[in-house]
Order: sequence, then C-alpha cells, then structure tokens
Amino acid sequence: MKDKVNFSEEDWERIERDWSAFLAGELDRPLVVMETWNMLYAKPSLVLSHEFMREKPISEVLDFYQEQLDKTYYFGDAWPKIFVNHGPGIAAGFLGAEVTGMPEQRTVWFGLEKPVPLEELHFKFDPDNPWWKRVEGITRQAVERWGNKISMAHTDIGGNLDILAAFRSSQNLLYDLYDSPEEVERLAGEITQAWLEYYNRLYDIIKPAGRGTSNWACVWSPGRTCMHQSDFCYMISPKMFERFVLPDLDAIFSTMDHAFYHLDGKGQIPHLDMLLSLDSLKGIQWISGGGQPPAEEWPDLLRRIRDGGKFCQVYVTAEGARTIVKELGGKGFILYVIGPATAETARDFLKTLAEEDISRGWS
Repeated sequence: MKDKVNFSEEDWERIERDWSAFLAGELDRPLVVMETWNMLYAKPSLVLSHEFMREKPISEVLDFYQEQLDKTYYFGDAWPKIFVNHGPGIAAGFLGAEVTGMPEQRTVWFGLEKPVPLEELHFKFDPDNPWWKRVEGITRQAVERWGNKISMAHTDIGGNLDILAAFRSSQNLLYDLYDSPEEVERLAGEITQAWLEYYNRLYDIIKPAGRGTSNWACVWSPGRTCMHQSDFCYMISPKMFERFVLPDLDAIFSTMDHAFYHLDGKGQIPHLDMLLSLDSLKGIQWISGGGQPPAEEWPDLLRRIRDGGKFCQVYVTAEGARTIVKELGGKGFILYVIGPATAETARDFLKTLAEEDISRGWS
C-alpha cells in the first residue's frame, strides 16, 4: 500500500493526549521520543543533492519518504512525520540566494558568489520562486497522499540573520552590524515578514490533515509550533542580540502556540536570559555542539532552562536520558533518544527510565 504507516488511530489518540498534556504543564514525566527501524534496512539520511531537492519528480520524493515510513516504528512519544528537508534556512533560497546540496556533509549551502550591497537588498514573498514552489508542492502532495496518517512538518525556514548572511556573507554582516545598523534592522524585519508568510502558507496546507504541526526537531503541537534558530548569534554580543534578533523572534513566537528556540552551542549561552524572558517562547532545545560534552553533562544549564519556565528538548543516548531523569527528574524534558534499538530494547528502556525518574514513576 503506497500510503501505509505503522501507526494506529489509537496511537494517534495517545500522542495527541500526552503531548497536549505535557505542553499544558500537566504531565508529570518527560516526553521520550524513540524511533526504531527494521535492522535489515539501513535507514537512509535524506539525500540533500540538487537532483533530489529540485529535479526529481515529487512522486519519487514521496516514494523515498514512504520507504522510511514502511520500515520505521515508533515508541514512547514518537509519531510518524515527514519533514521536507531542503537545508537549514531554505528561506534564503526562497528569497533568491543560490542553493547547493552537499550530501557528503549532509547539509546545504546558501549564498551568492558576490555579496549584494545592503541598500540594494529588498526581501518579500515571491510565489513564483522555484525553491518555494518545490517545497510547497512536496508539502501539498504529501498531505494529499498520507492525510491524517502522519504529521506533516514545516520545512526549516531559517533565522533572520542566518538568511541575511547568505546575501552578505557572515564576515560582511558582522561589519554591517556596526557600519549600517539601521539597514540591518530594516532587512531583518523584511525577512521576518517573509518568514511568517512562508509559515502561514504551509500551515494552511498542513492544518486540514488534522494532526497538528511538527518541525525538524521532533516537537509536536496541537496548534502552531516552530523550532526557530539564529546560529549567526554565536558570534555577536547580547547587546546586539537584543537589538537585531530579539524583536524578530518575539514577532514570530507571538504567532505560535508552542514556539521553541534552537540554542546551538556554548556561544549562544550569553543570550539565554533574554530568551527566558520571552513569554511567547515555550521551550528551548540545547545542542552542545561538536567537540563538547553531551547534553546530560550540562545539568546546571538544563536546570536553568527548566527553572526559567521553559520546556527543554535534548538529543541524548539511552544512558544520557537516564542520567538526566536521575539527576534532574524528567518533568519538563523532551528526550529524543538516539541510536538504533529493537522493539524489545526500546520497551525495556522505557520501563527502566520510568523506574528511575525521581520526579514520579510513570509507564
């Protein structure tokens, strides 16, 4: 069957019940997301080649997703979703930047051969942009094919300064913050308005399926959610973050039911207090970054996020998840458990984790 999914209506009722309770602060346990797959099947990563992203017929792209759905099984608080992966910050492509798939690095490059002067840049939604039409088309046809059997995720639209850097280069944009701050503010605001247009148009496609919304980071909401980011902020001061980023984050988050922020690396920790001050922000994903200790070895930071009134999502091994619930308790955490597992080991792990959760036993 071309639209088969290993997930029942009863499974969906449980997901919607437990995620809704968690997001309302009414669930006294962590959410634990575990995906396993047929061990005879080498689960492929998304092929971020130019051919896959832009040139293959959409029906073939959907068949690729179907192969993953056929072989994937969901445990704990996991659910079936499809994420249209055209790289982190594909809005740069929507707005006219060059897009280059780099499958060997499992990423995508956005940029221009020559930076465009700030005063010549103007950003607005273009319904005829080929990258936008591609993402919109895949999203629409996926919803038509699978309907309410999956949760269709928004593509990774990107952060305002990350997108602007694709047109200026990161180095030039760092100078721009000093030399032309008003122009940067203007362009950041234009990008934010375009961002909202992209999100809302995709939401209008996704909403009728009736399975809420999700994103690249495996967060689900019965309403509107996003996992927003501004990786460029690793390189700027809190004062600059407050001026050039925070207003646009709040403008986006205020349109969401459950907005999350991707806190990527220790260089972003200086901005954490301002993020925690945003009532419109509901959760923070902590990624420690390459060469840094894993998430469970940052207990003070994780406690700071949760005690600051935000949910905290982390990617952890099974052992890392056990460390967090034993030291901090599980309530308020979304634990995405990485690493292959069989159905038996997944069930055994969930049972063990419940027994070790100092906040409350759960099953």
